[in-house]
Amino acid sequence: MVEGGGEEQITGARSGAPDVFISFASPDSAVAAAVCAALEQEGVTCWLAPRDVMPGEFYADAIVRAIDAAKALVIVLSQNSIGSPHVLREVERASSKRHPVISLRIDHAPLPSGLEYFLNTSQWLDASGEEFGGALPKLATAVRRVIASAHDGKPLAAPANISADRAAAARVLTATSAAPPKSHDTPQPSAVPARRSSYVVAASLVAAVVLAAAVVIGFRFFDRGHGAQDSAEARPPAPPLVPAPATPAAFSPPAHSVAVLPFVNMSGDPKQDYFSDGLSEELLNSLTSVRDLQVAARTSSFFFKGKEVELSEIAHKLNVGAVLEGSVRKDGNHVRITAQLINAVTGFHLWSQTYDRDLKDVLKLQTEIATAVTQALQATLLADAAAKIEVGGTRNPQAFDAYLRGKTTGRDKSDRTVALAKIAAFDEAIRLDPGFAKAYASKASSEVAYAEYYALQTDIRDHVNRARAAAERAIELAPDLAEGHSALAQVLANGFLDFSGARAENERALELAPNDPDVLLRAGWFFVDIGRTDAGVAMARRGITADQLNPRAYRTLSIVLQDAHDYSGSVEAAQRALTLNPNDTRQAALKGQGQLLLGDVEAARQSCSTPPLDWESRLCLALVYDKLHRRADAEAQVAAMKTELGDSAAYQYAEIYAQWGDISTALGWLEKAYELKDPGILSLRVDPLFDPLRKEARFQEIERKLKYPS
Repeated sequence: MVEGGGEEQITGARSGAPDVFISFASPDSAVAAAVCAALEQEGVTCWLAPRDVMPGEFYADAIVRAIDAAKALVIVLSQNSIGSPHVLREVERASSKRHPVISLRIDHAPLPSGLEYFLNTSQWLDASGEEFGGALPKLATAVRRVIASAHDGKPLAAPANISADRAAAARVLTATSAAPPKSHDTPQPSAVPARRSSYVVAASLVAAVVLAAAVVIGFRFFDRGHGAQDSAEARPPAPPLVPAPATPAAFSPPAHSVAVLPFVNMSGDPKQDYFSDGLSEELLNSLTSVRDLQVAARTSSFFFKGKEVELSEIAHKLNVGAVLEGSVRKDGNHVRITAQLINAVTGFHLWSQTYDRDLKDVLKLQTEIATAVTQALQATLLADAAAKIEVGGTRNPQAFDAYLRGKTTGRDKSDRTVALAKIAAFDEAIRLDPGFAKAYASKASSEVAYAEYYALQTDIRDHVNRARAAAERAIELAPDLAEGHSALAQVLANGFLDFSGARAENERALELAPNDPDVLLRAGWFFVDIGRTDAGVAMARRGITADQLNPRAYRTLSIVLQDAHDYSGSVEAAQRALTLNPNDTRQAALKGQGQLLLGDVEAARQSCSTPPLDWESRLCLALVYDKLHRRADAEAQVAAMKTELGDSAAYQYAEIYAQWGDISTALGWLEKAYELKDPGILSLRVDPLFDPLRKEARFQEIERKLKYPS
């Protein structure tokens, strides 16, 4: 226990989340303590180092947790703080958490570009002149105003007990800062140092308390620390950690598991979100190249973007032991990335680093971060991992920017216009760097997806041919690029009905990226459709394990399970997709089709009637209305499909007529689907809707011509 208010010094704001975190350079500790005292006299709780660092607590961890918990950050801005790396990090951390920043300027030192960037929109109070005494009440008013909305609507109450030492320090500081220098004082070279010398009197009262607290508490330094001096020689030895009481392990995620959260866009322009999101995804993909790591998939990690969710809750939902987060600031071809890795079980920081790079070096940057994260998690970075991370990339900043735009386009909305914009972005990346293999692979996937979901019969083949050319070029440029092989497998299967070629490409993609959820889900769907049911379902479920919050992943699993004749599992997966994205009528129609196969016609009708109706909803309703003996309504749904899609839905018409019992018409449409190379025909071997046709010679002939791998 420290005398003279020591108990309060130690406990400080620990009883709950502090209202403000006070950031300062250690030479300004007396000023920071006086500011804290003035604020706490007004009922504003402060977090101040080293006062509020608990015994045995890692200094850096305590600081980061305090910044995250605080409602605002107050920075004592001076010549000392502008040169302090830890102050910049603290301000950047607060900004990344969208916390208000209030600057109390105590001299006229010019700001460096880093601090100026973060503080150019913050609130400022100038205490660099003789008016310092009046600045503290103004500071308290400003702080109370910015935190009022975060204080549960309750007014801030004055504290019952205020340390006399801290209150006195504030009074002395206010009085001395306003007094002009006496005539016999030593002449100063400028007015700025003369004003700063007035803080010495306050230091005599505050420094003793701070020093005593530091002796009792002990602390470790964040970067160069908040101690008496910013030097290694001045650091006191850290005391041994106080062992925590043993408690049952409530959360045991897999070893070497990590989630990459979307890095915060620090550009100040929301239109730049695509860059920070895309770069985060590239870092995530880099980590999937490390075989020892289990990495949560992009969609699941990005599910939390913009949501106020504790890291521990995110880790529990994704079942990972560590979380990588950070911020990105792009300025032309220059990028500044701050990254930090947090142990989700203990809450402690495992690693953090700030990088300033030219975008042409972004591939090496991804490798550096992946290497650091791997080492922090004590996983094994294989000799070829760094080479894999950089496979298929670009050193052209403009090409990389266009590529990231393509990768992030259509995340929240997908229609014909958005799909074409996505393709155009990849085309731009390729134009800027014709050797950019990843851009070719992404273009291939986007082209075949457009052909399958949006293209009319007249231009399906054009998109499929462009998809194949792009995929083959990606592999030519980067033979070990897993996404290139996965894209080519998709093109060969869905666009050319080349199932043997697609099998080989899927197997190669799985060999190169065995933990990639996209590769696993695509391959799982394909292998179930060609009859390798157990292997395909296992792959799809492994993909879901890494992508547990992705509605599209659950959609794929639902289709896979339906093709595997696990209708209950299919309905369950579709419902999970709907829970994650209630507005997706395609998931509702898929759920309805599974319910129909289970024999629950009324439930199927309700699911498939969810507006707005698309072709999947209409297909489902055509089957449902037939079961309900409402043939006119069933035929109206087919007519609407033909008006909208023409012959491009030949495979779906065959399914409908087969279920209606019109065998001849069903076979005619199935032959048309084969002639047009309809992508849906890949599922013919396992599609339960074709069961009425399986004994027909014409059906067996089509199946033979498809040449499924044995």
